Formats: sequence, C-alpha cells, structure tokens
Amino acid sequence: MINWDLPNVHELTVTVPAEAIDVMGHVNNTEYLRFMEQIAWHHTTELGLGWDLYQRLNRGMVARHTEVDYLAPAFEGENLRIGTWIVQNDGRISITRRYQIVRESDSLTLLRGRTRWVCVALDSGKPRRMPVEFLQGYKVTADE
Repeated sequence: MINWDLPNVHELTVTVPAEAIDVMGHVNNTEYLRFMEQIAWHHTTELGLGWDLYQRLNRGMVARHTEVDYLAPAFEGENLRIGTWIVQNDGRISITRRYQIVRESDSLTLLRGRTRWVCVALDSGKPRRMPVEFLQGYKVTADE
C-alpha cells in the first residue's frame, strides 16, 4: 500500500526503461523531471485541459520554478508510482503542483518535488491571466 503524502492523489505508473539509467547504474535525475512532466500532462489531460484547448485559447502553463528532493535511487525495470496534486492556484497566473514518486515493490518514497507553473500566451511566451477554463480546471486538489 502506498502512503501518499496528501489525499486525492492523481496517479500514474511507469516502468523504468533502460535509457533512463545513467553511468551510476540508476535513474538519472533528469529522468525524474520527465516523470514529473509526464504526470503533470496526464493530469492536465484528465482535467480536460489538453494541448488542443491550450492552442485554441492561446494559453499554456510553463514551469517557472521546480524544487526536487531525491531521496533514494530507482533502477531499470522497476515500477514507479507517480502521484501529483495541485496545492495552490492564485486565481491569476500561477498554480503549484506537488509530486511524490514511490517504488511499487517496497512503497519507498524516492522523490518529493514541487513546481510553480505560470500561465503564458503561446504566441509570445509572456505571462497572462489564466482563462476561465484554467481557473475552473486547475482547482486545488489537496491542501498542504
């Protein structure tokens, strides 16, 4: 059983591929960032806010600041459960998303992280207020 840090987790399971392994023999730290982005997109799509809507609205969320605590290594072939939550929405231009990555075999937490995402215009990359669709879709899913 996974001991998630917060309730109402959005989960995704990934199996560590060979190409994620670095010279140290474990998952490279940049791969964890890919896993975090992967679940953020998965959750975004589940919320009905996929790329098609982003393009139609000329708005998107981009990572502004990410903090990661690497707690233990993962290895090729292991199943990892990735969890995410939206823990803040300022109602203007940004949301904060938390992450937890857990090894399925022993339920050990391997990573905790958070990213502040900022709404931008796709055509200029400049910060813009979130449209109504983002305000409604990116609701806080768990309190810290």
